[in-house]
Amino acid sequence: MSNTKEILVNSKHPLFDKSGMFYKEFPSDFRQVRFFSMLIVQKAPAEIKEINLLEQQISELIKNAVRHGNKKDSSKKVKIWASFSKSYAHLIVEDEGPGFQEVEKWNEFNKKRNECFENHNFEELENYFSYRTNDSTEDDGGNALFAAVEYWDGGVVFNDDKNAIAVYKTFSEKKRPGIEISSSQA
Repeated sequence: MSNTKEILVNSKHPLFDKSGMFYKEFPSDFRQVRFFSMLIVQKAPAEIKEINLLEQQISELIKNAVRHGNKKDSSKKVKIWASFSKSYAHLIVEDEGPGFQEVEKWNEFNKKRNECFENHNFEELENYFSYRTNDSTEDDGGNALFAAVEYWDGGVVFNDDKNAIAVYKTFSEKKRPGIEISSSQA
């Protein structure tokens, strides 16, 4: 029985509630993605034990917004809302691009990929190493999304336009006030 996590599409999802979140806007400068992610992660408490992994995940979200969303057009902005505590990280990243219109195809691909793992069908798994679209470059493989659905245990949700992503990570049993997440949403 597969327990594959899916990426949701729902602009009204609780993870898109920006109340009380820190806001920052950056130009789509690919060379500064790591710097931008460090500026965001510095708002997180030092007690978070996986701060480096958190920074890496934030960097991937910003990188995707710059590269895929805004096509590295420095005149376009990446908007980020973030909220952190010792027990959670909650981010929303929005770009000015057309959105990731293949979310449903990616979910199906990921489901088949996970079924191959679970069934030890490694020959078939060769067909699911990387997810590629017509816009993919030779160094794209969809691996950031595979890691995202595993890391962001409280959910990965796109807005209806699919140009903003909301993610949530728990570091303990405490949740962000006002955010109720059921297991079907994660």
